[in-house]
Amino acid sequence: MVTLSELQEQVANVVKKLTRSVVNITTTRLLPSVFLLLVPVKGVGTGFIIDDEGHVVTNAHVLTDVRRAEVYLNNGEMVEARLVGKDPWTDVAVMKIKGSDLEPVELGDSDKLSVGQFVIAIGNSFGLAGGPTVTFGVISALGRHIRTERGPLLAGLIQTDAAINPGNSGGPLVDLEGKVIGMNTAIIPYAQGIGFAIPINLVSKVAKDLIRLGFVRRPWLGINGVDVDPKMARHYGLGVSKGALVVNVIRGGPAWQAGLRSGDVIVAIQGVEVKGMDDLIGQIWEETPGSKVEVTVVRRGKLMKLNVVLGTTPSY
Repeated sequence: MVTLSELQEQVANVVKKLTRSVVNITTTRLLPSVFLLLVPVKGVGTGFIIDDEGHVVTNAHVLTDVRRAEVYLNNGEMVEARLVGKDPWTDVAVMKIKGSDLEPVELGDSDKLSVGQFVIAIGNSFGLAGGPTVTFGVISALGRHIRTERGPLLAGLIQTDAAINPGNSGGPLVDLEGKVIGMNTAIIPYAQGIGFAIPINLVSKVAKDLIRLGFVRRPWLGINGVDVDPKMARHYGLGVSKGALVVNVIRGGPAWQAGLRSGDVIVAIQGVEVKGMDDLIGQIWEETPGSKVEVTVVRRGKLMKLNVVLGTTPSY
C-alpha cells in the first residue's frame, strides 16, 4: 500500500525527470486586425523530445499558419528548429531541434492503459514564466472520439481530469513510472475538468511516417457512409438501429474488392461494435495499410462477415 507521502515523492521524481525532455514552443502568426492590417500574434505550445536525433512532437494545431516558431529547452536556451511534417487528422506534428545533451522521454504502451489510472500532465500552461506547469489526475475514459473546433475528428483519445490549459497542447501525459502514454491535445471550452490526450502509440506511428516519408500513410476502407439512427432504420427497413450505413463504395477500392455494397450497414470492425461513422473511422485509423480486418455488416436483415485488406488513402 502506497502512502500519500510516497505518492507525492513519486510524482515529484517523475516531474523532475520529464521536465528535461519538455520544450516550450513560442509561435508568431500574422492575423488581420480591425483595420485590415496584418498584425503579429503570439502563441504558445509544448512539445517533448522523442529520440536521440532531436525529434520533437507537438500538436499540429500549435504550428498551423505559423510564420515563426521558437523552441526553448527547459534551461531557457533557444535552439534551432525546423518543421519535419504535420498531420492535422491526428493533430500530430514533428520538429527537429539542434542542441547538446538532448534527453528523450521514455515511451509507454497506450494499449495497456486502464480507467482510473493516475496520470500527470506537463505543459507550458498559458506561456507563464518559471518552467512547465504540472497537473495530476486520473484516466477518466478511453477510446473517446471528439470533433474539434478545427474540424477533424480526433479518434481513440484518452480522457483525463488532469487540467489541460491553453499552452499545454503538445505536452506529455505520463504514468507514475515516468513513461509517456499520451500527448495532451484538446480541451472542451464549455466543460470543466475534461481534457484529452492522443495515445502515444498513435503519436509514435504518425511521427515515424512523418520523419521517414514526410506524410502519413493512412489506412483506407474505400466507402462513404452516414450514421444509422432509429428513424432511418425504420424508414429503410435496415434491421438495426445503429451502425454506419454504406452510401457509396469506391469502385476498385478495398471495400469493393471485399464485396461491400451500398445499403450495407457496418456494425462491427474486428468484433468491436460500430455505433456510427465516428466509431468506424476511429477503428479503421487504428489499423495500418495492408492489414486485413473483419468487417461485420447487416445486408437485407442478414448478418455477414467480410475480410477487407485495407489500402492507403489516396491523395487527390
